[in-house]
Amino acid sequence: MSEQRITIKEVAELAGLSRATVSRVINNYPHISEDKKRAVKNAMEQLGYYPNSSARRLRNRKTETIAVLINRITNPFFSKLIEAMEIAAMNSGYQLIVCQTRYSKTRELQYLDMLKAKKVDGIILASIENDWSEIEPYQNFGPLILVNEFHREAKVPTIYADQVIGGYIAVKHLLDLGHEHIAYCIGDLKTSVGKGRMEGLIKAHEEFGKHFDEHALFKGVYTVEDGKKAFHQLPKKITAVFVGGDEAAAGIIAEAKLFGVRVPEDLSVVGFDDQPISELIDPAITTVHQPIGEMGEQAVKVMIEKINNDDAPLEYESYVFPLQLVERNSATEKR
Repeated sequence: MSEQRITIKEVAELAGLSRATVSRVINNYPHISEDKKRAVKNAMEQLGYYPNSSARRLRNRKTETIAVLINRITNPFFSKLIEAMEIAAMNSGYQLIVCQTRYSKTRELQYLDMLKAKKVDGIILASIENDWSEIEPYQNFGPLILVNEFHREAKVPTIYADQVIGGYIAVKHLLDLGHEHIAYCIGDLKTSVGKGRMEGLIKAHEEFGKHFDEHALFKGVYTVEDGKKAFHQLPKKITAVFVGGDEAAAGIIAEAKLFGVRVPEDLSVVGFDDQPISELIDPAITTVHQPIGEMGEQAVKVMIEKINNDDAPLEYESYVFPLQLVERNSATEKR
């Protein structure tokens, strides 16, 4: 004898809600109260009801899949961002697929073609390799959202932290400590993240009546190994360095110690992101904290809202998250 299949009507009766409301909850419609979502979830669990995801996808012409584009998965910033996104997506009945561009413009466009081919419902760009003019046409095939990156010409929802403020508070801290010769190690100055931090760095110098020496700017510094190499390129007059990521900052500190340069007594170091490595290395890294998890959750929330309201035109919306300096032991007064 076959097992009787639980119906959505039975779920609705147990939850004390209409079948339409239960259907909206199951299909992740926006503007449903948390109480109703909880009631439906509890009723489904009690009855052992599992919605037919294949039928739902066919009916809604949805894949229930979101793609996120990043340039390097080994970057701890992206690892934490993806973890938060994956949990948020799963809790809403969506799958998240991670696409690593490895800084390739061609590969980025190939991944964007997934939206064109309806293999995903939407794409979140956490890094950008192409000019926005190359990416913009893909908006005709589904929602695009930016997280971490910021482009003034992009008329799409954008979730980011103000990198100008980030660069400013990091460098101001070093200037407050009396450092006059500060180096800046960054990954890519072409990105909105790199440009923003550079703008903040210059702003801090100007407030102190100082001029930033562009000979103290080092690009392509991403990893621990990059940080180690950058250490050997620092001019002798440098007494402090601002690094665009804690991973590279850890490399600078490790190499400095290896060659008898004391941190922070001889060289102060300020990192960025507040990655786990910032507390594991000795000395612990003074860094700028980014609310990475919250940014990832918000990106998924906004994406699902756009997927479920696909008739509404995409417009620029900004969700700006705060940054703050976390003072540890890698920076001190100039001696």
